[in-house]
Order: sequence, then C-alpha cells, then structure tokens
Amino acid sequence: MSNRKAYRGEILHFLDDPSGCVGSKAQDCYQHFDDGVLLIENGLVAKLGHYTDLASEIGDDTELVHYQNGLITPGFIDTHVHYPQIEMIASFGEQLLSWLERYTFPSEAQFSDYNYAKKIAEFFLSELQRNGTTTALVFATSHPESVEAFFDTALSRKLRMICGKVLMDRNAPQELLDTPQSGYQQSKALIEKWHGRGRLQYAVTPRFAPTSSDAQLATARRLIKEHPGVYLQTHLSENQQEIEWVQNLFPDSENYLDVYDKHQLLGRRSVFAHGVHLHDQECKRLGETGSSIAFCPSSNLFLGSGLFNLTQAREHGVNVGLGTDVGAGTSLSLLSTMCDAYKTQQLRGDPLPALSSFYLATLGGARSLDLENTIGNFSIGCEADFNFLDYQATELSRLRISRCNSLEERLFVLSIIGDDRTVGATHIMGERVNEQKKTVLENL
Repeated sequence: MSNRKAYRGEILHFLDDPSGCVGSKAQDCYQHFDDGVLLIENGLVAKLGHYTDLASEIGDDTELVHYQNGLITPGFIDTHVHYPQIEMIASFGEQLLSWLERYTFPSEAQFSDYNYAKKIAEFFLSELQRNGTTTALVFATSHPESVEAFFDTALSRKLRMICGKVLMDRNAPQELLDTPQSGYQQSKALIEKWHGRGRLQYAVTPRFAPTSSDAQLATARRLIKEHPGVYLQTHLSENQQEIEWVQNLFPDSENYLDVYDKHQLLGRRSVFAHGVHLHDQECKRLGETGSSIAFCPSSNLFLGSGLFNLTQAREHGVNVGLGTDVGAGTSLSLLSTMCDAYKTQQLRGDPLPALSSFYLATLGGARSLDLENTIGNFSIGCEADFNFLDYQATELSRLRISRCNSLEERLFVLSIIGDDRTVGATHIMGERVNEQKKTVLENL
C-alpha cells in the first residue's frame, strides 16, 4: 500500500489567531480553499493547495479521497478533560466542591483496577475519535493503573495524547490519597516509561491546590525540573467557594495563582483549567510566563461556576484552548463546546465569532499545549490528524447550510447546531478511523 494519500474538498486551517487580525488582515490568519487538496506522506502533511494547482502531483501511487458537501479541518484539540469521569457525566444538582464529594471521588475510586480502567479508556478514546478530537490533555486518577490503562490504549491507536496521574495528598477520601513521596515515585516511573513513547506525553497533575500540600506542590516542581518537556496541568479559580478555601489553606499567598507561582509551576507547558474568576494581576502573570488556560464553557455553565472572560485573557496575551472537562461538562463534542463558548461570551456582551471558535479548537489548542509546530493546522511537516465535517449530517444542518452565503456563516452554523453527527470522518496520521455510532460496554 502506498504511503501517499490525497484528500480533496473544501479545506480550512489557521495560521494565527483571527481575533488579533483586524479588517481585511483577518484573512491573513487562515487559509481557505473552496476546492483544495491535502497531500500526505507517511502520516505527515506534504502539501496543501488548490486542487487545480496540485492535481498533476497526484500520481497513480496516491490514494485519492474526495470529500464533498462538507469541510476538512485539523483535528480538534481538547485542552482539559477527565477520562475517568465519563461514566458520571450528567450528574444532577451540585456545584464544584459538593459535586466532587458526591459523584467524582466515588467514581474515581474504581480506577485502581487496571482492567476496569482499560475498558473505560477504550470507550473514552472511541468517543473522542467519534467527536473529531484527535489530541487531548487528560486527567487520570491518583492510581498509576489508570495512567497505564490510558496510555496502553492510546498507544495502540497511534494517538497524540497527554495524560498524568493525579497528585492528591489531602482533603479527599483516603482511598484516593497518595503522599508527596509516593506521588513522586509513581509519577517518575510513569514519566520514564511513557513520556515520548510513540506520540504520548506526560503531564504532572496536582488536582488543584486544596488537595495538595505545600510538600506535594514542591514535589510537582521537582518532577518538572528533572524531566524537561513534561507538562503541568491543574485547576484554577473555577468557583468562588473554591477560591475562598484556597485563601484559607494558603494564607500567605496573594491570590489563587500565587499558590502555584510560589512553587514555580507556571510556564510554557503549564495548563490551568477554567480560570473563571481571575484578577488582572493573575492574567498578567499567566501571560508573562507563557502559561495557558483551558476554557471549559459547558462545565462552567453546568456547575454554575461563572462566565470566563476571554477578552481579559487575550488582552494579557494568555494562550487559551477549549476543554470539555467531563463529567462536569455535558459532551465530548468540541462543536457543542463552541456553542456554549458563544453563549458565555454573549452573556458577557462580547459575542464570539465562529472563526475564533474554530481557531480555539484547533491551532489555539495546539498553541496552548506548545504543539503548534506538530498539530493544529496543515503546515508542511505537521502530523496529519484531521476531520471531515459533514454539512448534510442532519436535515436541519442541510437546510440551514443551504441558506448560508459565506464561510463565516457556515462555520457559525456548525458551531451552534453541530455535534458528534457532524463529524463525518476522523483521520489519525492520514488514516481514517472508523468508529461505530454506538460503543457497547460489557461486563461493567
């Protein structure tokens, strides 16, 4: 079989953040081909352009797929999601802290069992692919088995995934707690086994400041220093009650972010989930250090946490990507997440253009993960993870798209009424991944 493939159709990808491009310069931030072709060799982007310009380079040794009535985009990138929470999605009636105690912690306790974790990881990754998400920054649980199961599954599917064992040594059920020493030893072993293996990378993962002591946060910093290139993921300023709790637990800190800053946990590969209630000083510090925020609008609405201030983050140069969160979020679909992102910003009086939504889900997510030269667009040499979004996935989308007169209008429709059905095909390193519409879990 040839290692060359060509995908023809309407194609869109981003070169920069369109929110920073004014007027006619906005088109400098993206490339759009009404009839384009994406040439792939050995799983990497080889060329991109108009079909008429590149047709002569599609030889007999090249498999050609022509996608019609839809849009080819880079694969979606989820910058914050908890895979062990997929089975308790849509749990009623709580806000963050009581939600953790009532639903999340009991669910996560099951993941000390590798076989159980493996079944959930298989289901979770199938659902991601079905929703067009090709890379994610993922929380496991405090059990090393949960990370092993996730990485085993992701490796077999040749996915680019980032994951880490949760560090949590206080303020949680005993069966979920580790210690600074055990957390360090287990994380170190996982990093040495998995980071850089295939397309996998590791994230040092203190759950959030209230469940880690100063000693454990110091351990997190030690792991990062000893293993350059790993990530740091945690939560930040999601809920007002949480912020007050952090202030009581860390009275010497100026604010929530300062807890992490004092332990030197900010940096180019540090991703802080939520950031709903941030002061300008905190945003300024995030921007100065190259740190990122995972914007999780579905979760913020569902738990009643608040409305993320995207404009504030942009003004301070903070990298922002989208996150589904799950189970506090309501879907693994980043298209559905775009819809909620629009609603949150509409409530703030600052409507989010569809071009910006698709940027956040692709190149913006890649930049948030320090992977913009690897995934997130169709630059030459990037890994060829991409989607075909079907304009005719439902009768409603068929009707609504037929009334659109521009790319921006079509994108807005996809971002508001699109969901898993819209993703007609997902590709990993240029290969189509066929997922059944329903994934059956047995013996759980």
